[in-house]
Amino acid sequence: MADPTTFNQPVSGMVTPRFAGLATFMRLPHVPLEDAAGVDIGMIGVPWDGGTTNRPGPRHGPRQIRDMSAMIRQFHHALHISPFRIANCADLGDTSVNPTDTLDSLERVTDFYRKVRAAGIMPLTAGGDHLVSLPVLRALGEGRPVGMVHFDAHVDTHDSYFNGTKYTHGTPFRRAIEDGVLDPNRTIQIGIRGSLYGPDDMSWGLEQGIRVMEIEECFDLGSDRIMEEARRVVGDGPTYVSFDIDCLDPSYAPGTGTPEVGGFSTFQAQKMIRGLRGLNLVGADVVEVSPPFDPSGYTALAGATMMFELVCMMAEAVDRARA
Repeated sequence: MADPTTFNQPVSGMVTPRFAGLATFMRLPHVPLEDAAGVDIGMIGVPWDGGTTNRPGPRHGPRQIRDMSAMIRQFHHALHISPFRIANCADLGDTSVNPTDTLDSLERVTDFYRKVRAAGIMPLTAGGDHLVSLPVLRALGEGRPVGMVHFDAHVDTHDSYFNGTKYTHGTPFRRAIEDGVLDPNRTIQIGIRGSLYGPDDMSWGLEQGIRVMEIEECFDLGSDRIMEEARRVVGDGPTYVSFDIDCLDPSYAPGTGTPEVGGFSTFQAQKMIRGLRGLNLVGADVVEVSPPFDPSGYTALAGATMMFELVCMMAEAVDRARA
Protein backbone atom coordinates (compact mmCIF):
# COMPACT_ATOMS: atom_id res chain seq x y z
CA MET A 1 0.00 0.00 0.00
CA ALA A 2 1.50 3.33 -1.07
CA ASP A 3 2.05 5.95 1.61
CA PRO A 4 1.41 9.43 0.14
CA THR A 5 3.29 11.05 3.01
CA THR A 6 6.50 9.62 1.55
CA PHE A 7 5.91 10.96 -1.99
CA ASN A 8 8.29 13.50 -3.48
CA GLN A 9 6.96 17.05 -3.34
CA PRO A 10 7.94 20.06 -5.44
CA VAL A 11 9.97 22.73 -3.66
CA SER A 12 7.49 25.44 -2.69
CA GLY A 13 7.98 28.99 -3.85
CA MET A 14 7.10 29.90 -0.26
CA VAL A 15 10.30 28.14 0.85
CA THR A 16 12.74 28.86 -1.98
CA PRO A 17 12.01 31.51 -4.64
CA ARG A 18 11.19 30.06 -8.02
CA PHE A 19 14.22 31.70 -9.61
CA ALA A 20 16.58 29.94 -7.17
CA GLY A 21 17.95 26.42 -6.96
CA LEU A 22 18.69 23.83 -9.63
CA ALA A 23 16.13 23.56 -12.45
CA THR A 24 14.15 20.31 -12.48
CA PHE A 25 10.73 19.49 -13.87
CA MET A 26 8.19 21.22 -11.59
CA ARG A 27 10.90 21.57 -8.89
CA LEU A 28 10.71 17.86 -8.12
CA PRO A 29 13.83 16.04 -6.93
CA HIS A 30 16.18 14.65 -9.56
CA VAL A 31 16.32 10.88 -9.07
CA PRO A 32 18.57 8.74 -11.33
CA LEU A 33 16.73 5.81 -12.85
CA GLU A 34 18.86 3.29 -10.98
CA ASP A 35 17.68 4.85 -7.69
CA ALA A 36 14.03 5.32 -8.69
CA ALA A 37 12.42 2.49 -6.72
CA GLY A 38 8.99 3.65 -5.61
CA VAL A 39 8.64 6.32 -8.29
CA ASP A 40 5.28 6.11 -10.12
CA ILE A 41 5.73 8.83 -12.75
CA GLY A 42 9.11 9.78 -14.17
CA MET A 43 9.58 13.07 -16.00
CA ILE A 44 12.30 12.65 -18.60
CA GLY A 45 14.04 14.92 -21.09
CA VAL A 46 15.09 13.80 -24.56
CA PRO A 47 17.33 16.68 -25.73
CA TRP A 48 17.56 15.71 -29.36
CA ASP A 49 16.34 17.14 -32.66
CA GLY A 50 18.16 15.07 -35.27
CA GLY A 51 14.86 14.41 -37.04
CA THR A 52 14.10 18.08 -37.67
CA THR A 53 13.52 19.08 -41.29
CA ASN A 54 12.79 22.78 -40.85
CA ARG A 55 13.71 25.11 -37.95
CA PRO A 56 16.04 23.37 -35.47
CA GLY A 57 16.27 23.89 -31.74
CA PRO A 58 14.03 21.41 -29.86
CA ARG A 59 17.17 19.77 -28.44
CA HIS A 60 17.14 22.74 -26.07
CA GLY A 61 13.50 22.16 -25.14
CA PRO A 62 13.88 20.02 -22.01
CA ARG A 63 16.22 22.51 -20.37
CA GLN A 64 13.97 25.52 -20.93
CA ILE A 65 10.82 23.58 -20.02
CA ARG A 66 12.47 22.65 -16.73
CA ASP A 67 13.27 26.31 -16.11
CA MET A 68 9.76 27.55 -16.94
CA SER A 69 8.12 24.71 -15.01
CA ALA A 70 9.20 26.49 -11.83
CA MET A 71 5.98 28.46 -12.40
CA ILE A 72 3.92 25.29 -11.74
CA ARG A 73 2.46 25.00 -8.25
CA GLN A 74 1.20 21.85 -6.53
CA PHE A 75 -2.61 22.12 -6.75
CA HIS A 76 -4.79 22.07 -9.89
CA HIS A 77 -7.44 24.77 -9.53
CA ALA A 78 -10.06 23.17 -11.82
CA LEU A 79 -9.55 19.47 -11.07
CA HIS A 80 -9.12 20.06 -7.32
CA ILE A 81 -6.27 17.59 -7.01
CA SER A 82 -2.58 17.68 -6.26
CA PRO A 83 -1.00 15.05 -8.52
CA PHE A 84 2.04 14.90 -6.27
CA ARG A 85 -0.15 13.71 -3.37
CA ILE A 86 -1.63 10.78 -5.29
CA ALA A 87 1.43 9.56 -7.22
CA ASN A 88 5.13 9.62 -6.49
CA CYS A 89 6.79 11.77 -9.16
CA ALA A 90 10.42 12.60 -9.91
CA ASP A 91 12.67 14.10 -12.56
CA LEU A 92 14.66 11.17 -13.97
CA GLY A 93 17.00 13.43 -15.93
CA ASP A 94 17.76 13.22 -19.63
CA THR A 95 18.26 10.17 -21.81
CA SER A 96 21.56 9.58 -23.54
CA VAL A 97 21.55 10.86 -27.13
CA ASN A 98 24.02 11.04 -30.00
CA PRO A 99 23.66 14.43 -31.73
CA THR A 100 25.41 13.20 -34.88
CA ASP A 101 23.79 9.77 -35.36
CA THR A 102 20.02 9.33 -35.65
CA LEU A 103 19.88 5.54 -35.49
CA ASP A 104 22.22 5.40 -32.51
CA SER A 105 20.09 7.99 -30.70
CA LEU A 106 16.95 5.96 -31.36
CA GLU A 107 18.59 2.88 -29.85
CA ARG A 108 19.83 4.82 -26.80
CA VAL A 109 16.42 6.30 -26.10
CA THR A 110 14.60 2.99 -26.63
CA ASP A 111 16.97 1.25 -24.23
CA PHE A 112 16.38 3.89 -21.54
CA TYR A 113 12.59 3.62 -21.83
CA ARG A 114 12.70 -0.16 -21.72
CA LYS A 115 14.35 0.22 -18.32
CA VAL A 116 11.72 2.76 -17.30
CA ARG A 117 8.95 0.33 -18.26
CA ALA A 118 10.69 -2.57 -16.50
CA ALA A 119 10.85 -0.45 -13.34
CA GLY A 120 7.08 0.05 -13.47
CA ILE A 121 7.42 3.80 -13.99
CA MET A 122 5.02 5.74 -16.24
CA PRO A 123 7.05 8.21 -18.34
CA LEU A 124 6.17 11.83 -19.07
CA THR A 125 8.62 13.06 -21.68
CA ALA A 126 9.78 16.52 -22.76
CA GLY A 127 11.30 16.57 -26.25
CA GLY A 128 13.08 17.03 -28.49
CA ASP A 129 11.54 16.87 -31.94
CA HIS A 130 8.63 14.53 -32.64
CA LEU A 131 10.83 11.65 -33.74
CA VAL A 132 11.60 11.07 -30.04
CA SER A 133 8.09 9.60 -29.69
CA LEU A 134 9.14 6.61 -31.79
CA PRO A 135 11.70 5.09 -29.39
CA VAL A 136 9.36 5.74 -26.46
CA LEU A 137 6.58 3.86 -28.26
CA ARG A 138 9.00 1.07 -29.19
CA ALA A 139 9.60 0.52 -25.49
CA LEU A 140 6.06 1.01 -24.18
CA GLY A 141 4.30 -0.83 -27.02
CA GLU A 142 6.65 -3.80 -27.15
CA GLY A 143 4.55 -6.96 -26.88
CA ARG A 144 1.25 -5.04 -26.74
CA PRO A 145 0.61 -2.16 -29.15
CA VAL A 146 -0.80 0.96 -27.52
CA GLY A 147 -3.46 3.36 -28.71
CA MET A 148 -2.72 7.07 -28.93
CA VAL A 149 -4.32 10.47 -28.54
CA HIS A 150 -2.18 12.74 -30.70
CA PHE A 151 -2.48 16.55 -30.62
CA ASP A 152 -0.68 18.09 -33.58
CA ALA A 153 -0.89 20.28 -36.67
CA HIS A 154 0.68 17.45 -38.72
CA VAL A 155 -0.08 13.74 -39.06
CA ASP A 156 3.59 12.63 -38.91
CA THR A 157 2.83 9.47 -40.88
CA HIS A 158 4.92 10.27 -43.94
CA ASP A 159 7.11 7.51 -45.33
CA SER A 160 10.32 9.42 -46.07
CA TYR A 161 11.81 12.83 -46.69
CA PHE A 162 14.02 14.30 -49.40
CA ASN A 163 16.36 11.49 -50.50
CA GLY A 164 14.45 8.64 -48.89
CA THR A 165 15.34 9.30 -45.25
CA LYS A 166 12.99 7.15 -43.15
CA TYR A 167 13.55 8.74 -39.74
CA THR A 168 12.42 12.35 -39.37
CA HIS A 169 9.97 14.20 -37.15
CA GLY A 170 7.42 13.67 -39.94
CA THR A 171 7.62 9.84 -39.91
CA PRO A 172 7.47 8.56 -36.28
CA PHE A 173 3.97 7.16 -36.26
CA ARG A 174 4.28 5.40 -39.61
CA ARG A 175 7.38 3.65 -38.28
CA ALA A 176 5.60 2.87 -34.99
CA ILE A 177 2.66 1.27 -36.79
CA GLU A 178 5.03 -0.69 -39.04
CA ASP A 179 6.91 -1.86 -35.93
CA GLY A 180 3.67 -3.14 -34.40
CA VAL A 181 3.93 -0.92 -31.29
CA LEU A 182 1.12 1.51 -32.19
CA ASP A 183 -2.43 0.36 -32.97
CA PRO A 184 -3.78 2.58 -35.78
CA ASN A 185 -7.38 1.54 -35.05
CA ARG A 186 -7.00 3.02 -31.57
CA THR A 187 -5.24 6.22 -32.69
CA ILE A 188 -6.77 9.67 -33.10
CA GLN A 189 -5.00 12.77 -34.41
CA ILE A 190 -6.47 16.10 -33.30
CA GLY A 191 -5.91 19.56 -34.79
CA ILE A 192 -4.45 18.64 -38.19
CA ARG A 193 -4.12 21.63 -40.50
CA GLY A 194 -1.89 23.54 -42.89
CA SER A 195 -0.91 23.25 -46.53
CA LEU A 196 0.13 19.84 -47.87
CA TYR A 197 2.65 18.51 -50.35
CA GLY A 198 -0.25 16.84 -52.13
CA PRO A 199 -3.80 15.51 -51.71
CA ASP A 200 -2.60 12.10 -50.55
CA ASP A 201 -0.48 13.25 -47.59
CA MET A 202 -2.95 11.78 -45.09
CA SER A 203 -4.04 8.78 -47.14
CA TRP A 204 -1.71 6.18 -45.62
CA GLY A 205 -2.82 6.83 -42.05
CA LEU A 206 -6.48 6.86 -42.99
CA GLU A 207 -6.05 3.55 -44.81
CA GLN A 208 -4.54 2.03 -41.66
CA GLY A 209 -7.55 3.11 -39.61
CA ILE A 210 -6.30 6.28 -37.90
CA ARG A 211 -9.06 8.73 -36.99
CA VAL A 212 -7.89 12.12 -38.29
CA MET A 213 -9.64 15.25 -37.01
CA GLU A 214 -8.72 18.31 -39.03
CA ILE A 215 -8.89 21.67 -37.31
CA GLU A 216 -12.13 22.68 -39.06
CA GLU A 217 -13.93 19.66 -37.58
CA CYS A 218 -12.36 20.37 -34.20
CA PHE A 219 -13.66 23.92 -34.09
CA ASP A 220 -17.09 22.79 -35.27
CA LEU A 221 -17.29 20.20 -32.48
CA GLY A 222 -15.68 22.01 -29.55
CA SER A 223 -13.39 20.59 -26.88
CA ASP A 224 -15.91 18.37 -25.08
CA ARG A 225 -17.13 16.58 -28.21
CA ILE A 226 -13.57 16.22 -29.54
CA MET A 227 -12.66 14.31 -26.43
CA GLU A 228 -15.82 12.22 -26.53
CA GLU A 229 -14.63 11.03 -29.93
CA ALA A 230 -11.10 10.49 -28.64
CA ARG A 231 -12.38 8.35 -25.79
CA ARG A 232 -14.50 6.33 -28.21
CA VAL A 233 -11.49 5.67 -30.45
CA VAL A 234 -8.99 4.58 -27.81
CA GLY A 235 -11.46 2.74 -25.59
CA ASP A 236 -10.21 1.20 -22.36
CA GLY A 237 -6.92 -0.21 -23.69
CA PRO A 238 -3.44 1.12 -22.89
CA THR A 239 -3.14 4.60 -24.34
CA TYR A 240 -0.26 6.98 -25.02
CA VAL A 241 -0.65 10.76 -25.38
CA SER A 242 1.58 12.79 -27.69
CA PHE A 243 1.30 16.58 -27.59
CA ASP A 244 3.16 18.52 -30.27
CA ILE A 245 3.33 22.16 -29.20
CA ASP A 246 2.56 23.20 -32.78
CA CYS A 247 -1.03 22.06 -32.26
CA LEU A 248 -1.29 25.47 -30.58
CA ASP A 249 -1.67 28.54 -32.73
CA PRO A 250 1.75 30.23 -33.15
CA SER A 251 0.37 33.30 -31.37
CA TYR A 252 0.52 31.09 -28.24
CA ALA A 253 3.59 29.01 -29.15
CA PRO A 254 5.90 30.73 -31.65
CA GLY A 255 8.91 28.72 -30.52
CA THR A 256 8.50 25.62 -32.63
CA GLY A 257 9.98 24.18 -35.79
CA THR A 258 6.96 24.00 -38.10
CA PRO A 259 4.37 26.57 -36.99
CA GLU A 260 0.91 26.55 -38.60
CA VAL A 261 -1.61 29.37 -38.14
CA GLY A 262 -5.20 28.66 -37.15
CA GLY A 263 -4.53 26.38 -34.19
CA PHE A 264 -5.82 25.86 -30.68
CA SER A 265 -5.50 28.30 -27.81
CA THR A 266 -3.68 27.19 -24.68
CA PHE A 267 -6.98 26.99 -22.80
CA GLN A 268 -8.61 24.81 -25.46
CA ALA A 269 -5.62 22.47 -25.21
CA GLN A 270 -5.80 22.37 -21.42
CA LYS A 271 -9.50 21.56 -21.56
CA MET A 272 -8.92 18.74 -24.06
CA ILE A 273 -6.18 17.18 -21.93
CA ARG A 274 -8.56 17.22 -18.97
CA GLY A 275 -10.90 15.22 -21.20
CA LEU A 276 -8.43 12.31 -20.94
CA ARG A 277 -9.62 11.74 -17.38
CA GLY A 278 -10.32 8.07 -16.70
CA LEU A 279 -8.39 6.64 -19.67
CA ASN A 280 -5.88 3.82 -19.27
CA LEU A 281 -2.79 5.99 -19.74
CA VAL A 282 0.69 4.45 -20.03
CA GLY A 283 2.76 7.52 -20.87
CA ALA A 284 2.82 10.90 -22.59
CA ASP A 285 5.09 13.43 -24.21
CA VAL A 286 5.27 17.14 -25.02
CA VAL A 287 7.52 17.81 -28.00
CA GLU A 288 8.80 20.41 -30.49
CA VAL A 289 9.43 23.28 -28.06
CA SER A 290 12.26 25.22 -29.73
CA PRO A 291 13.67 27.86 -27.36
CA PRO A 292 15.83 29.68 -29.95
CA PHE A 293 12.64 30.85 -31.68
CA ASP A 294 11.02 32.18 -28.50
CA PRO A 295 13.50 33.84 -26.15
CA SER A 296 10.57 34.98 -23.98
CA GLY A 297 10.09 31.40 -22.79
CA TYR A 298 6.31 31.53 -23.28
CA THR A 299 6.33 28.49 -25.58
CA ALA A 300 8.24 26.53 -22.95
CA LEU A 301 5.79 27.75 -20.31
CA ALA A 302 2.96 26.42 -22.47
CA GLY A 303 4.83 23.11 -22.72
CA ALA A 304 5.39 22.94 -18.95
CA THR A 305 1.72 23.73 -18.34
CA MET A 306 0.59 20.95 -20.68
CA MET A 307 2.93 18.59 -18.82
CA PHE A 308 1.22 19.59 -15.57
CA GLU A 309 -2.19 18.87 -17.08
CA LEU A 310 -0.87 15.50 -18.26
CA VAL A 311 0.72 14.58 -14.94
CA CYS A 312 -2.65 15.17 -13.27
CA MET A 313 -4.29 12.68 -15.64
CA MET A 314 -1.43 10.21 -15.23
CA ALA A 315 -1.45 10.47 -11.43
CA GLU A 316 -5.13 9.60 -11.35
CA ALA A 317 -4.41 6.62 -13.63
CA VAL A 318 -1.71 5.46 -11.22
CA ASP A 319 -4.09 5.85 -8.29
CA ARG A 320 -6.81 3.80 -10.03
CA ALA A 321 -4.36 1.04 -10.88
CA ARG A 322 -3.21 0.94 -7.28
CA ALA A 323 -6.73 0.63 -5.86
